Amino acid sequence: MNTVNTEPGEATPAAAGAPAAISVTGLFKSYGSIKALDSASLEVPEGTVYGLVGPNGSGKSTLIKAICGILRPDAGSVSVLGMDAVRERFAIRRRLGYMPQTSSLYEDLSPVENLRFFDGAHAEPGARERIRQTLELVQLWNRRNDPLHTFSGGMRQRASLACALLHDPRLLVLDEPTAGVDPTLRQDFWQHFHDLCRRGRTIFLSTNQMDEAMRCHRVAVIMGGGILVAEAPQTIRDRGTTTVTLELADGRRTFELSDYPVELPRLLTRFGLRPDVRRISVRQQSLEDVILDMIAGEE
Repeated sequence: MNTVNTEPGEATPAAAGAPAAISVTGLFKSYGSIKALDSASLEVPEGTVYGLVGPNGSGKSTLIKAICGILRPDAGSVSVLGMDAVRERFAIRRRLGYMPQTSSLYEDLSPVENLRFFDGAHAEPGARERIRQTLELVQLWNRRNDPLHTFSGGMRQRASLACALLHDPRLLVLDEPTAGVDPTLRQDFWQHFHDLCRRGRTIFLSTNQMDEAMRCHRVAVIMGGGILVAEAPQTIRDRGTTTVTLELADGRRTFELSDYPVELPRLLTRFGLRPDVRRISVRQQSLEDVILDMIAGEE
């Protein structure tokens, strides 16, 4: 597998001025009195890894289903690869790989049999080799003939991802693709996601892992069915505060800085960088801390 050269949170060359792979505008969806989506809007450039984060019940899966044309919104529009997600959903599905949060695979079939079944919808040549390569990628080739009901949850997750990857789609839409996957394989998945991105593919995924959100080029935070913010993950993180502690000869003093790179030099100037400034320790809020603060502010 290729090594990832793209740094987490940075735009790829393909993303610069790229058209939108997904464009969501003013999306509403209600289930009775429950608003699953409330004027949700976002734009996903082609050639990027785009993350969607938010608490359970925030609307992540509903938004993903609307993008895939699985459900019809009450209002608003969704464009996928330049096509209407409702009217042209069948044309979109030939170019889209979708991995739902809950596996839709057949438990009595093996990974090979499941992939053969799903490959039949695309009827592209070279199926045997593509199936082998895909199962090797998700490290299931040695279990290719075992029925899925003998697999662990993480292994079923890998089989589900294999189905989404099988026909090399232009757009991958993944609902928590690494849930239950061990850390080593999770790293391999992310290397592959960025490799696909460098080849011009687009990955739109939901995650509850903040370290994964930091690997995305852009992150949207959803709460109450609406998008709170959609920016590069480091930009979101920079909205938080940085705690600086100075240990002086006469005691310890702590400062909270909202713009750490600019305010820290000003802070140190106040002390003239005297010899009695013995040590400086810095603790910046994590992306998870900042997002949780944003969500708490909306409750």
